[in-house]
Amino acid sequence: MHWLITAAVAGSALLSLPAAASRLNPPVLPLAVRNPYLSTWLGSARDTPWDKWPMFWTGGELGFSILASVPDSGLVYPLLGRPQDSLDVGGDYGYNVSFCTYVGATFDASTTNLTYSIPTPVSFAKSRAPLEVVISFLSPITPTSTLRQSIPASYVTVHVSGSFDIDIYIDVNGQWVSGNRASEIVWDFGQQQLGGGKGLKTWKIRRQTEQLLSEWRDQAEWGTLHFSAPSDVRHESGTSGLLRPRFARTGTLQNSIDDDFRGIMEHEPVFAFAKSFHLNASSSSSTPSSSSVMFTIAHIQDPVVQYASARGLTFMRPLWASWFSSVESLLAFHYLDYHNAFMLASNYSAQLLKDAYKSGAEDYVDIVALTARQVMGATSFSGTPDNPILFLKEISSNGNFQTIDVIFPAFSFFLYTNPRWLAYLLEPILEHTLSGQYPNKYALHDLGAHFPNATGHPDGRDEYMPVEECGNILIMGLAIVNSLSYDTGVAAGSHWSSMGSQSFDANPTTSAFSLNNLEERDGVFGLDDSWGGSTKGMKQAQKWVSKSYRLWKQWTGYLVDFSLEPDHQLSTDDFAGPLELQTNLALKGILGIKAMSGIAKTVGNDADYKHFKNISEVYVDKWEEFGVSRDGTHTKLAYHWYGSWTTLYNLFADSLLCFNLEGTSLATPQSQSTIDNQEQKPLDPPKHEKPKRTGFVPNHIYKMQSDWYLAVHQRYGLPLDSRHLYTKSDWEFFAAAVASRSTRSLILESVALWLNETSTDRPFTDCYDTEGDGGFPGINFMARPVVGAHFAFLTLGRACGGKAMEGLAFLDKEDGVKSEGGEAVDQIVFNLGTGAGEL
Repeated sequence: MHWLITAAVAGSALLSLPAAASRLNPPVLPLAVRNPYLSTWLGSARDTPWDKWPMFWTGGELGFSILASVPDSGLVYPLLGRPQDSLDVGGDYGYNVSFCTYVGATFDASTTNLTYSIPTPVSFAKSRAPLEVVISFLSPITPTSTLRQSIPASYVTVHVSGSFDIDIYIDVNGQWVSGNRASEIVWDFGQQQLGGGKGLKTWKIRRQTEQLLSEWRDQAEWGTLHFSAPSDVRHESGTSGLLRPRFARTGTLQNSIDDDFRGIMEHEPVFAFAKSFHLNASSSSSTPSSSSVMFTIAHIQDPVVQYASARGLTFMRPLWASWFSSVESLLAFHYLDYHNAFMLASNYSAQLLKDAYKSGAEDYVDIVALTARQVMGATSFSGTPDNPILFLKEISSNGNFQTIDVIFPAFSFFLYTNPRWLAYLLEPILEHTLSGQYPNKYALHDLGAHFPNATGHPDGRDEYMPVEECGNILIMGLAIVNSLSYDTGVAAGSHWSSMGSQSFDANPTTSAFSLNNLEERDGVFGLDDSWGGSTKGMKQAQKWVSKSYRLWKQWTGYLVDFSLEPDHQLSTDDFAGPLELQTNLALKGILGIKAMSGIAKTVGNDADYKHFKNISEVYVDKWEEFGVSRDGTHTKLAYHWYGSWTTLYNLFADSLLCFNLEGTSLATPQSQSTIDNQEQKPLDPPKHEKPKRTGFVPNHIYKMQSDWYLAVHQRYGLPLDSRHLYTKSDWEFFAAAVASRSTRSLILESVALWLNETSTDRPFTDCYDTEGDGGFPGINFMARPVVGAHFAFLTLGRACGGKAMEGLAFLDKEDGVKSEGGEAVDQIVFNLGTGAGEL
């Protein structure tokens, strides 16, 4: 199916996303971040943006520069990158290089805004205010529109406001299409009409000889960069050392194309646009006026990956190709759709701000905002509307493809934002394993040694984490099932789940979560239908689980045999090395068995439900006996390692899956089974009958761990375990989410302090030293999607029909802590418009 969605032409006044003032000062900020290969960051976020070139997530430079020229003063100002390196200084060249005032950066979940103040020319009256320039980078996160989220493109809008004229120049180079600076590149230039008298100009840059599905220093060696602008701007390609000085002298470009194809850094070819803003025709008037120009950057690949699917090794096309007949129609839609993308992204950011402030604090707002684009930046949408798929790269650690224990920490983000995307992440794992291409009885570690090649492990020799991966996927499986079960939108795990129709795709050949029912709501087309809810949710869950039930049961069988006392193996923290009898790992496996009882209940398999429920309850009692220290103050790193301790982050799943509510007045349909109530009771029960079980992992384990974290906490956070002083931020947030309010606040404040002071210079690392300068501990993780675990507070706040946190209220009773009211929240989000309820 191919069609072009008709979008309304965006208004001439393109407003920047009103990103709230950011409290934290991270070392790196996202600019254009959409997938593993369109991943551009500001690496000098604590300095001025012209100190360094923007970078790929690895730290490699990307040619991306912006200049401002003021014709009335002859001054040219670098705004982004180091275009000043191409300009002459100190002579009579018709211009002078100067540096404006950098006001600073603000950011939210989808946008980064860089603000500058350009001084008034000396020839003008002193009463005139400086001119403001805001460069707004929008990589929209749109939880109600998978179609839009699948588009590998970002917006860059330059806004100017003042009372004197200014010219803006922007260029990119070939480093966007190859990690090898010696690569030969070719380029083209095209124009298309958009309707309404508007048009689009596009530079198209690629390697001369593309290397399909290969990387160089993690950058793709195939695909085309499309750099677009409105038709009323000037364009030119040529050597950077010629174009930039010419613009500095003249304030414009020549609408010409250099057709001498060559290497990326051979007389460095750049691809430029220029726009002149005439803000005040009268030199005597000081009334400011505003204007803007919008550019788009898209990295188009087809295929996106190769994948060992049920039909064999397959070149997988991008999901967007199901809706758009050509790249040109995609680019046109994306450009014209700015208003809708902006509105959907703004809606998400506003709701995220409100929820984050309620569940954490102002610092937490910045942490989750900084996290969101990083998570999605590791993914690439593929498949078809019948069977959508979301592929994921294990960025920076080793490049594995669809690593289960990388999806697991990220799943908090997906449950909060759009649970269907989590289902799309698990789909290729389920399909591949069901097809018989993986020989082991436990869940695989990944679908391929290196992205973008999901060639599988037919020899079964993937990284050995059997208990880890079985536990992870079973926990995530039940989390998806639970997210489908709610009666009202307020009770849904995601704000956006209940939006849309309740139509159910009963076709047995399509996914339970197909995208065949895209809708129009409030004048916006291409929106997802509802996720679950009421009868539809039950039908979707049953359709999804029954297709792969034998796998879920097979993986659980492995955990029954091997999770209570895990042998010498790796956990997800593989960098710490293998270890036998790991307490935290065993708990994950036991929770996985417990999760299987919930999965069995979904399809009405009473026997399996009771069987796995009983086993998990016996195991968790033994686990407590094995895993808690002799003095009862903490859990040990390993059963046999006395004097050790561990961050028990897997405890998070007990609350998220509502196990802690069982047998209590807070029990929800997800956590309290009617099967239990149907069991026959003896007429004359024993006088010393065992008390009815409440919860799963006992409450005192939660309290014990929460108190312990206060004792072992360091300057920049909670160390992973007793072996080292380094931490993992993903597991810190899992642990803090199920701790007391005082413990949670302390951990959150420490991570915020670290973010402000760390010496790391790459996108948000999840592994760092908790002392010293908070740097890399010899493990250089960066830009990884595991930071999705930072959403743990938000996910838990909506879990179990909104009752999960109530089930943890006992943690704060001794301290007399009262929950915070929501009045201040509304004041903080007033400038972000409405919440989540409109689209």
